[in-house]
Amino acid sequence: MRIALAQLNPTIGDIRGNVAKIREAMARARGRGAGLIVFPELAVTGYPPRDLLCRQDFLERVERALAGDIAPLSKGLPILIGAPVKGTGVPSGGSDTAAAFLFNAALLYAGGKLFYRQDKSLLPNYDVFDESRYFKPAEHREAVTFNGLRLGLTICEDIWNDKDYWNRQLYEVDPVEELVAGETALLINISASPYHYGKIGLRVDMLRSLARKYHRPIIYVNQVGGNDELIFDGTSLAVDAAGNVVGLAASFAEDLLVLEVGRMGAGGPLSLVAVKDGRAGLPHEDISYVYRALVLGIADYLRKTGFQKALVGLSGGIDSSVTAALAAAALGPENVLGVSMPSRYSSPGSRTDARILAENLGIAFREIPIEGMFSAYLAAMNAGGPPRGDLAEENIQARIRGNILMFISNREGYLTLTTGNKSEMAVGYCTLYGDMSGGLAVLADVPKVMVYELARYINREREIIPHSVLVKPPSAELKPGQVDQDSLPPYEVLDAILQAYIEEEKGAAEIAARGFDPELVREVIRKVDRAEYKRRQAAPGLRVTSKAFGTGRRMPIAWRAG
Repeated sequence: MRIALAQLNPTIGDIRGNVAKIREAMARARGRGAGLIVFPELAVTGYPPRDLLCRQDFLERVERALAGDIAPLSKGLPILIGAPVKGTGVPSGGSDTAAAFLFNAALLYAGGKLFYRQDKSLLPNYDVFDESRYFKPAEHREAVTFNGLRLGLTICEDIWNDKDYWNRQLYEVDPVEELVAGETALLINISASPYHYGKIGLRVDMLRSLARKYHRPIIYVNQVGGNDELIFDGTSLAVDAAGNVVGLAASFAEDLLVLEVGRMGAGGPLSLVAVKDGRAGLPHEDISYVYRALVLGIADYLRKTGFQKALVGLSGGIDSSVTAALAAAALGPENVLGVSMPSRYSSPGSRTDARILAENLGIAFREIPIEGMFSAYLAAMNAGGPPRGDLAEENIQARIRGNILMFISNREGYLTLTTGNKSEMAVGYCTLYGDMSGGLAVLADVPKVMVYELARYINREREIIPHSVLVKPPSAELKPGQVDQDSLPPYEVLDAILQAYIEEEKGAAEIAARGFDPELVREVIRKVDRAEYKRRQAAPGLRVTSKAFGTGRRMPIAWRAG
């Protein structure tokens, strides 16, 4: 039998549009002789639907799509697909009042009818996940015989609980262990696994380990695309019983991977072979994956929110340069506008670098000096007295620029992209209602050191970002001679401390034990904690590390260590 892995990019809530994608993928799979097509987790709704799952009208639309579209489509080709499904039962609190529950289900349709349903057992409730808010875990796990094969159906987190791989069992139940005990011949996992740098390598290694442990082949189908701050890489794959990757779908793009399933001798394990265009081997994850993730995240965020063009404030610095280059790659240069807004403190080099960058990218460019507006503010706020050169005067320049960008956004229909990086956002080195103004924070989860890596990758074939941008000291240019290192430690040091505190969740003593100055560590942590109120008001940021600000790190604003 041939099995098609349909790696799709759904739009959350667009059930009609998602069904159209499903129908198109099925036509392609039939053309390649597939006898079963497998779609990702919650493919009908897109993942994560969040509180749309609390709306009855939304759930009714899902039910109508399953009954009126998906089931009839299975007359021509059996379908395994993810969707939320209503169930009934008694609440766990002990009440005898009947209540409706939702299940995150894998639904196998054949011949126009539901052939089998397996609900998700392990509901992640950490980082960006809160599935226990919406779903009830599966009450049973059983293999199903389909077309002569014993299939073990799992959904995303269900395969992330191998005590031998993690050296501990994360959940009491291990669905894979139970399914293999039920004489499963082929494990299938439908997933919506969001990307962060290093995630693909971890996922592939874990799947290979599972296949070798149970001597069973595994088919893994992942969602692709950007949905709000989350980016899904796809990278669907097939692993044989020996742990070899025998088929690999594209990363950060829709794809259809077709596998030939056979038997290796009488009573032997199943064999999997990719048909035609399937890649094999291991993906090599490097900075290009972060670049592709951000490009996809920008493109999908604008497309799915109804925008077609983006606006970037160009300071002549590294962050705005990288943001503009990513936007041009995501949307096409013709859909990107760069705006330079020099003040009395802007260096001639920065003004030149902004203009050259725009020319190299082929994006539209405007220069709108802010000196007149800045002088008017100073005169008004200082009651005619001399400038004080304080933080308020520094920040008003950023706020003037933010207002200019939002004026253009409102009048001309651009989405403003903010340019602050994770290092700055972490310690509050950003201005509310100034450089934080916009609809999407492209680099909000990219540490400063990684921003430079991205810049070098962007320049891999020719100089797009001027060399001077990469070598000059970073500066906000809000006062004479200002550089970032006046207020911050070197970014190599800062980023290492931030990674330990934010991503690894280490305390001050543990971080200092790595060789950092204890007082510096305490100061960085203090700045991170105090800046929470700013981050709460920031634009959504694209997630590319294992712990991003936002839904994955829900810290209080008003708190103190005691």
